[in-house]
Amino acid sequence: MSRFSNLGHRLYQGEVSFDFVGRRKLWYSISGVIVLVAAIGLAMGLKLGIEFKGGSVYTVAKPGLSISQAQDAVDKIVHSHPLVQSVDGGEKIRIQISSEEQVSSSVFTDKLSKEIGVPVAEIDTQVIGPSWGEQISHKALTGLIIFMILVTIYLAIAFEWRMAVAALVALIHDLLITIGVYALVGFEVTPGTVIGFLTILGYSLYDTVVVFDTVKENTKGLTKQNKITYSEAANAGLNQTLVRSLNTTVVALLPVAALLFIGGGILGAGTLNDISLALFIGLAAGAYSSICVATPLLAQLKEEQPEMKALAKRVAQRRAADAKAAAEGGSGETPQGEEFADEDLPAGMVGQRGRAAGTSRAKGRPSNKR
Repeated sequence: MSRFSNLGHRLYQGEVSFDFVGRRKLWYSISGVIVLVAAIGLAMGLKLGIEFKGGSVYTVAKPGLSISQAQDAVDKIVHSHPLVQSVDGGEKIRIQISSEEQVSSSVFTDKLSKEIGVPVAEIDTQVIGPSWGEQISHKALTGLIIFMILVTIYLAIAFEWRMAVAALVALIHDLLITIGVYALVGFEVTPGTVIGFLTILGYSLYDTVVVFDTVKENTKGLTKQNKITYSEAANAGLNQTLVRSLNTTVVALLPVAALLFIGGGILGAGTLNDISLALFIGLAAGAYSSICVATPLLAQLKEEQPEMKALAKRVAQRRAADAKAAAEGGSGETPQGEEFADEDLPAGMVGQRGRAAGTSRAKGRPSNKR
């Protein structure tokens, strides 16, 4: 842990730097492949829960009745292999029958009563219409649209519209991946899943806003100097917050992983999978997108501005002049009056000058200390 903490300090000081922004084509390619696979999964269709397509839910309380026994009994009545789950700590068995099954609830209850040896009166029956799921979907979609509008307005005011665009692209990226994974693994989409989808929006934006705040601080007054470009300043800000983002994501993923793999996988609490899978995939995708999608995209948008193009040109000219002077002098020294003073750098970039600009003070240059 001490090494990891030391890495975070070195990243913040600019002693170590990973070029995420410079490798944006690589990240775009990786994201493109992942989103394409997710799109293929969506094209195959989502497995909607009974709440969305309608059906019947039967709850049976019989001591000693196992899930396999209930499943065998149900399979003799219907042929779609309906969902059979254990609820209330294993004391009850819940059976979900889709409305696509051409069997009435009274007929199913009578046959189930005979198969498992339970009186009809002790089988709780609940019929769910598809209109309820449609209402949930409509409200969730409305909430999502309102959320994105409010986030766009906030980011445009607090930062700028380019940051809002980059954040929204990363957000849509995360949603597509999460929904695509649901389609590929065949998990049922339930109201709990919808809650999970809406929850990851906040997690996804959190990391992105933290990085953007540091980038904004690093790029204040950037056009007044000619030592670093916007992409280099943005990459430095990303490295400064890298360890924080990773720590936050790991801490958030641990309890979600426990719900998904231990609660849902080992202990068989299938209802936990509804929300835990969405959270697990969404948190992981959100951490990736804030680092490898949002910030590189922001830098790309900013570099298209005329003033940033002019800055990049000045930086390139200065570095070419410095390289030429060093080659002619043979000592690699920076020409007189061209020292990289901390006060010349944008706010937040003090301590980053050697790494960001790709230069350092020449070795062997005499200092003023005696």
